[in-house]
Amino acid sequence: MISWRNMELTNSTLKQEYEPVLSRMTDQEGEALCARLRRELVEHVSQTGGHLASNLGSVELTVAIHRVFDTAVDRLVFDVGHQCYVHKMLTGRQERMDTLRQYGGVAGFPKPNESVHDAFIAGHASNSVAVALGMARARSMLGESYKVIALIGDGALTGGLAYEGLSNAGDSGSQILVILNDNGMSITPNVGGVADHLARQRLKPQYLTFKKHYRRIMNATKAGRAVYRVTHRVKQALKQSLLPCSMFEDMGFRYLGPVDGHNLPLLTKILRYAKDIDEPVLLHVKTVKGKGFLPAEENPDAFHGVAPFDPLTGKPRREAGENFSAVFGRTLTRLAGQDRRVCAVTAAMTGGTGLEKFAQRFPDRFFDVGIAEGCAVSMAAGMAKQGAIPVFAVYSTFLQRAYDMLLHDTAIDNLHVVLGVDRAGLVGEDGETHHGLYDAAYLDSIPNMTVLSPSSFAELEVMLERALFRISGPVAVRYPRGGEGRYLGTGGEDPAVILRWGQDITLVSYGVQINQILDAADLLEQQGVQAEVVKLNQLTPLVPDLVELSVRKTGALLIAEEQGARGCVGQRLAARLELAGLPAKVCLVNCGESFVSHGASALLRRDLSLDGAGLAMKALEVLGRGKAAT
Repeated sequence: MISWRNMELTNSTLKQEYEPVLSRMTDQEGEALCARLRRELVEHVSQTGGHLASNLGSVELTVAIHRVFDTAVDRLVFDVGHQCYVHKMLTGRQERMDTLRQYGGVAGFPKPNESVHDAFIAGHASNSVAVALGMARARSMLGESYKVIALIGDGALTGGLAYEGLSNAGDSGSQILVILNDNGMSITPNVGGVADHLARQRLKPQYLTFKKHYRRIMNATKAGRAVYRVTHRVKQALKQSLLPCSMFEDMGFRYLGPVDGHNLPLLTKILRYAKDIDEPVLLHVKTVKGKGFLPAEENPDAFHGVAPFDPLTGKPRREAGENFSAVFGRTLTRLAGQDRRVCAVTAAMTGGTGLEKFAQRFPDRFFDVGIAEGCAVSMAAGMAKQGAIPVFAVYSTFLQRAYDMLLHDTAIDNLHVVLGVDRAGLVGEDGETHHGLYDAAYLDSIPNMTVLSPSSFAELEVMLERALFRISGPVAVRYPRGGEGRYLGTGGEDPAVILRWGQDITLVSYGVQINQILDAADLLEQQGVQAEVVKLNQLTPLVPDLVELSVRKTGALLIAEEQGARGCVGQRLAARLELAGLPAKVCLVNCGESFVSHGASALLRRDLSLDGAGLAMKALEVLGRGKAAT
């Protein structure tokens, strides 16, 4: 008998041997493992921060999956992926979980270049079924035999892409297992106690074994097949009238469930049964978000994504300060009180975008469309067409999903839709899938678009009011995660402003990156370099007049921004200088052409030379006084 408690599970042992160990583990040992994993989850996340409630709710489900499937070969596709921590703990990363989401440490989302067990990148929602279907079809094309599992939460089912995937997967006939982790939303209502009883009976191992053998025997003869067709039709009619599974079965899935997602022995048996079904299967699992940690159970939304906290009380180790999201929500609520046309739209991010108070004060003017950013933009366009002033608050990284709607539904008709683009720039520990490094480029490509970039709370208030009442057409107000820095200005009316005068080099930036530019100017002054600092308030349409005037004087230009290199503001400014015939030494400092990994934003800026010291060094190189000159 293998005893989990007596095993020394090192990193290498887990990577090579965890699958056979889990497959031979007794139910009692599996339950003890789940209890241990739950304790360690709380311990690790309390130190590093991260997604806690979703992981606590999926402990037994993840262990059961690993008891049945070999994720080094079988493909487990997470949806969003913030519930992957237990998966990582079981696949060779247990000893490094104290580095979770930290610079150079374990990523908070599935990451294929981190482990062979991470089948696919997962940071945006609703794509898992489509991805899994692609893997299943590749398996068939190439004559291979691994299993494919999509693990999707009920929240991700609010996105239309999930239904596109389900529709195609059900119609495909391919062997694919979709596990619906339902921790709150009812898909369709059960019909009383009879439905509950029948659902339990259908999932008993004896019934599943009988059903498997019965189907095999009846299919052996022509008469048997005829009898089976009649009994199957009668059973289907009864199920559709009594059980909550007709939607998925109408799509072509074999529906199993609902199953208690915290009953490890039952989950394991059902998964072993589902593994051998040679057609699309949907397993409906009911779980409790935050399971096993009382503060998270009582307030799962607050513990969805958390900063470091006290593992005994659940209270944060450090109180969060004011941030741009809260200022945005407070300002929008105030402005909505002045004009009944103003309304707010979110894509399942009420808390993250600071809209809780707006939703409470103006429930009839607050609209949460679920994880459906494209729907949000199209709906906002319809509202704007009919005279409302819709404001869609959305993270930069998620707005990417609505690019077509911005072009086709909004910009062509020049509709006045306002975008509150949250988390613009580096976001830190969530990494590649969540950094807002592309909005300055993709928003600039949209005709009729105006893009404003405040650098302080006061400027956010000013610019949001301008966006609502004094600018026509689509407008984006982009602001970062977290709080303001040393710059506390109250401007924002002009396209650009000079913050500091100098004659040796022009330093340009926007948003909170202006704080690092000011730090660089201070350091340069210590080296005898007088830098002129220009802050851009409007990125699109770009008005380069002030920058051109400054460069005519200094002859050297450095532009710093937390954006990807391609299509960035710096490239546009450099092109305008070239067209204006201004000879100048130009240096663009940005996040480059590669994806930026996870880690504290200060450390990422350091590595990208976007902190004060790095920018000062770059400026000296431009002037021929730094390393590049030697």
